[in-house]
Amino acid sequence: MHHAPITVHRIAPAGGRRVSLRAEGRDSVLGLARSDADVIEFLRRAGVPDPDEVVLGDSALIEWMTDDPHAYDAEPSDTDIP
Repeated sequence: MHHAPITVHRIAPAGGRRVSLRAEGRDSVLGLARSDADVIEFLRRAGVPDPDEVVLGDSALIEWMTDDPHAYDAEPSDTDIP
């Protein structure tokens, strides 16, 4: 089974998505992204070439887990009190 080296995990209950990079057999958490711009910045800092193309293009280097790609906001719970 092939896994992309960059993973944008499912949306956290409070919003945002953890971003991890797999290199040399190890996963490193790059940060909690609240937008595509955050993901691009994390990848830029990690030395990923053309991070904007990886995030915004159709790249096999990135895997968006569970939720829709480019979505970062948590769904409000039915039990949330206004």
